[in-house]
Amino acid sequence: MKSAVRTPFFEIGVKNYLYGDAVVELAWAADGAAAEYDIDILFITPYVDIRRIAECTDRLIILAPYMDTLRPGRGLADVLPEGLKAAGAHGVVINHAERPVPLAQIRQTIDRANELDLLTFACADTVDDARAIAVYRPDILNPEPSALIGSGRTGGLDFMRASTEAIQAVSSQTLVEQGAGIATADQVHQYIAAGADGVGVASGIVGVGDPIGQLATMLEAFVDARALRPSPTKLGR
Repeated sequence: MKSAVRTPFFEIGVKNYLYGDAVVELAWAADGAAAEYDIDILFITPYVDIRRIAECTDRLIILAPYMDTLRPGRGLADVLPEGLKAAGAHGVVINHAERPVPLAQIRQTIDRANELDLLTFACADTVDDARAIAVYRPDILNPEPSALIGSGRTGGLDFMRASTEAIQAVSSQTLVEQGAGIATADQVHQYIAAGADGVGVASGIVGVGDPIGQLATMLEAFVDARALRPSPTKLGR
């Protein structure tokens, strides 16, 4: 059975800003906050840290940054879906702007992940791309214009509403995350208070001098904004 995801959720993308013990320390902090505030936190970690994070945390929903669609056997250097699950991953990111794949491969990856009950977290560069990917019913879709990633500028609430409407018109069960460009607690608060299913932050946390402190500040804003919303719900509303 796939991991359940309640809304609103918070997602952290480590990318390669951190490595080794620094990733584990951030994961510990996120895990503690997930328990304290009763938040579902998605944690996208480098492959090499998946097992360490899985073994030292209880509440995080761990996502691998990519996977191939091969099956056990040959394939040196490919990322085996069964291997990710065995290491402790709960899901996989598909088509991030830093690892884009063709639409046909997106479909194949979603199908393979579904075979293993891995959550599918797909990314799209435009609303039209998001609409096309939504046909394959990923569990979560993150429409993030690549020009905004790491910029500190977001698409704003109009983009949030347009992208959410477009995706859920095709796949009503797909959760929609807002992520590109989020770098401040005020931006987190704005999206959550406005009704976003979830928000995601990468360089806005892991690219600053004090990632753990920045995470704490953003989660305080998240919790404050969540109090303005109805009770959280699970994936599959």
